[in-house]
Amino acid sequence: MAIRFDNRVVIVTGSGNGLGKSHALEFARRGARVVVNDLGAARDGSGASSEAADAVVRQILDDGGEAISNGANVADFAEVEVMVAEALERWGRVDVLVNNAGILRDKTFAKMDLKDFRLVVDVHLAGSVNCTKAVWEVMREQQYGRIVMTSSSSGLYGNFGQTNYGAAKMALVGLMNSLALEGAKYGINVNALAPIAATRMTSDLMTEEVLALLEPEAVTPAVIFLAGEDAPTRQIVAAGAGVFARVVIQETPGVFLGTDRRDAEHVASAWEQISDTGGQRELEAGGEQTVKFLQKAAAELGIHLS
Repeated sequence: MAIRFDNRVVIVTGSGNGLGKSHALEFARRGARVVVNDLGAARDGSGASSEAADAVVRQILDDGGEAISNGANVADFAEVEVMVAEALERWGRVDVLVNNAGILRDKTFAKMDLKDFRLVVDVHLAGSVNCTKAVWEVMREQQYGRIVMTSSSSGLYGNFGQTNYGAAKMALVGLMNSLALEGAKYGINVNALAPIAATRMTSDLMTEEVLALLEPEAVTPAVIFLAGEDAPTRQIVAAGAGVFARVVIQETPGVFLGTDRRDAEHVASAWEQISDTGGQRELEAGGEQTVKFLQKAAAELGIHLS
């Protein structure tokens, strides 16, 4: 069955170019009313212009869709609140938020100025927090919402010269995990995308041949899926070059060392067993780890847990 967004209101941040533009156009093609947000800054976050967002809106309108442009800086909560208020005044609701806006300030950690570290975290992490906070109560009241965070393989697995970017992107997974739990009873599903695409962010990192495979349009289907009415929640989907994968964080069963062997040396000697992935599983909430550890220790000590 086709995934449609008729009468749904969608906010896509950073949607004047690249991935965000591709997302916004596809949402519009599927019937959504779209807020095209873009500060219009350069790749490093400097400057501002409404030109890119306005152009995307014109394209949507020319194709018979509905859209408005917005130049809010996602790192500024007051500006984000105005953006959401404009969407509510125009259409009366907000159904989907795609936190896509981002910048790059790549350097090795030894050479990185902490101002550049904070700025990248402010845009990617705090920007996503700001936008989510601004729509959260709206979605709770209407008992429906779909939020997509944009993570990255740099956060999930690390990347040389991207400590600031990677830290922010992995933090978004933690944000998603807790928000998905808090939003469940209100019909709010929260997921994360880990994309790889040829955008301004990657234009000088890859060859032309490789960039041709990584068009943003090859990633957007994952966002549409994660924002749909029947979307899952608390999932990380990696996408690029038309390939889609689910990213899973798992924990090994672990080893009980006892009270008499609870020291670093015994951890070291048991490391191979601790690292054994046999029987590892995905946990659904942080409290599950506590229960698992207590049950394992209690079983070894012969303690009955009520």
